[in-house]
Amino acid sequence: MINDIKKLSQMLCLNFEGSKGDDFFTDFPLQVPESFVARIKLGDINDPLLLQILPQELELQEAQGFITDPLAEEKNSPIQGVVRKYPDRVLLQVTDVCALNCRFCFRRYAGNKISDWQKVFTYLKNDPVISEVILSGGDPLMLAASELAEIMQQLAQIPHIKRLRIHSRVPIVMPERSILKLTQTRLPVVLVVHCNHPNEIDESVARALSALQQTGVTLFNQSVLLRGINDNAEILISLSEKLFGACVLPYYLHMLDKVKGAAHFYVETNRAKQIYLEMQTKLPGYLVPKLVVEIQNKKIYV
Repeated sequence: MINDIKKLSQMLCLNFEGSKGDDFFTDFPLQVPESFVARIKLGDINDPLLLQILPQELELQEAQGFITDPLAEEKNSPIQGVVRKYPDRVLLQVTDVCALNCRFCFRRYAGNKISDWQKVFTYLKNDPVISEVILSGGDPLMLAASELAEIMQQLAQIPHIKRLRIHSRVPIVMPERSILKLTQTRLPVVLVVHCNHPNEIDESVARALSALQQTGVTLFNQSVLLRGINDNAEILISLSEKLFGACVLPYYLHMLDKVKGAAHFYVETNRAKQIYLEMQTKLPGYLVPKLVVEIQNKKIYV
């Protein structure tokens, strides 16, 4: 894992003049696996993978409407680490550890991971309306295999839970990481990975995703529309094609959540609609992700 900007600059043959030192973003530092860095083009300061992970002075600019909790998760948290925006679905923030610190992360200021698992399981057991549990974080696949297995086992013992969904960036950014066999449970498992650019998918990533699919996991992808990274129909079309080739269906294309420090990534709605229309004309329907924006406790299709 690389946490040192000087080391990153040496590896990529770059001079990061517009970046802050390692001591500046102490609450949300540079963090990137070497396998992800290997996909970044040497000497290219505008590489779309690099721009997702490199701390920059642009993050210090204030922008109206960009706040620390843009989705009001704290407001919708009945128990620490539990987010409930819909009656039948509950999201569990099982860890605050990620494989990669994305500079546009809407939870970059959050510190709300679960501290009392017994309290959480009791809450789930006592509400039969809940049919789906979503494991998020942080990244659930960064947990120790034994810890993740125990969580899944406890959830499977709750009769009214029908599905388990896991949100993870690990298969994309750390395909070399060994992952617990996720289908060792009575619950159907949906794994939603997060990939924003076709260059993130190399042969190792494609193999890891295909292997997961062959175990019986249903695979979807969610992306974030990011200025200067993937705000281009041809890039997103290529991403959909590459995902499908790796057994993953495009699911959501998110408008950027307006988190403080990420305004330089924002794509205006009219521009997003133009990009999306072009995607619709050049892709079969099943390869077109839904363009959505989340506003606190509701999801809106753009």
